[in-house]
Amino acid sequence: MQYPIPLIGCAGLYILSFVILNSLRAQPAGFNYEEAKVPDYELPSVLKLNNGTQVTTSSQWIEVRRSEILHTFEREMYGRRPGKPKSVLHVVESIDKSALGGKAIRKEVTIRLKDIGPGFDLNVLIYLPPDASGEVPAFLGYNFNGNHTIQSDPGITLSKAWMRRGNEGGNVDHRATEAARGQSSSRWPIETIVGRGYGLVTLYYGDVESDHAEGWKDGIRAHIDRDQEGVVLDLEDWSAISAWAWGLSRVLDYLEKDDHVDAFKVSVMGHSRLGKTSLWAGAADQRFAIAISNNSGCGGAALSRRAFGETVARINDRFPHWFCRNFMKYDENEAELPMDQHMLIALMAPRPVYVASAEEDLWADPNGEFLSAKHASAAYGLFGMPGIAVEKQPSLNESVGDTIGYHIRTGKHDVTDYDWNQYIDFADRHLKQ
Repeated sequence: MQYPIPLIGCAGLYILSFVILNSLRAQPAGFNYEEAKVPDYELPSVLKLNNGTQVTTSSQWIEVRRSEILHTFEREMYGRRPGKPKSVLHVVESIDKSALGGKAIRKEVTIRLKDIGPGFDLNVLIYLPPDASGEVPAFLGYNFNGNHTIQSDPGITLSKAWMRRGNEGGNVDHRATEAARGQSSSRWPIETIVGRGYGLVTLYYGDVESDHAEGWKDGIRAHIDRDQEGVVLDLEDWSAISAWAWGLSRVLDYLEKDDHVDAFKVSVMGHSRLGKTSLWAGAADQRFAIAISNNSGCGGAALSRRAFGETVARINDRFPHWFCRNFMKYDENEAELPMDQHMLIALMAPRPVYVASAEEDLWADPNGEFLSAKHASAAYGLFGMPGIAVEKQPSLNESVGDTIGYHIRTGKHDVTDYDWNQYIDFADRHLKQ
């Protein structure tokens, strides 16, 4: 079956034309940003077993199909993951019950992975509602440049890790300085989150593995040689994204022991490459209650076969460490993929998932993200759930969907207050009933 361009109406065409004309300057040249140039494609079926049998019941999904899809993504894209470490130490480093002028509780926790080697720590920052007397639901997500960047709070420990940004954002020679405090605070509306009754849990993704081609040398991939079944795990068998997703699961292990967080109600959220990570974390670890993708694009929520904006060949060339080696077989060869990203989203079923796009972020293919969410809905139908429950991409700044949520907002590739308000509303619907 071929998937045509959805009807969006005259107003939608006007908006689309305006967006294209005014945003191409911000997108890399030499790539397709026109719907009319999207190649014809046929998506692999979410509901057809590898032997060709049609999936018609939720039990078939749970017992067979979900596992088939998961293993396909492991083999062809993200790679395998190791299991849970045997020896872990959780150390509460500090607690401030009157943080942010009394508007939050701040806690810092070190997760010491003793199996991996001395000094290999995940440094976790937690903000909780100031009146939290019991367990609260929480959002968990990586930050890009250290815990100290999400808020100017002087009580946050300054990261000593290698920073992706070399001499910008308060860093000097890839190391953080005091000038970096609060540099990313616009992406983390902590007072809004805790004010709505949620905890915020974050850590620097570089604690798990530095984000560059040689980052594995100081990350967990240099220290772990077995997957969760005990099979030998070579470097090429997994990836940075799989390593980062594994790290999120280790934080969830800790949250299961934290008396202030309801570990059954943790939403994993990520932006851009970390949106790819949050989707894979939610797919691989069914303990996550909700997965949230913010502008995750190619390799995340966007359909690869559309070859709109960033392509498989481009992402593998620029970021060869993000995916396992097998994924390179599909450079300029997307039609041969045995899966596509709608199947990644479907792996969350029957758990809720939210996908968000931005109108100026053509590089991430907003329409491809929407279509991925739409075609994932078939898996939710097995459970009597409507999935996204709309046929076409909504208007700007309109949140749609049921068990699968979606919006496309005005603006660029970023995380905004509008995004967070939709995520909190979505979590309210699914976690506070």
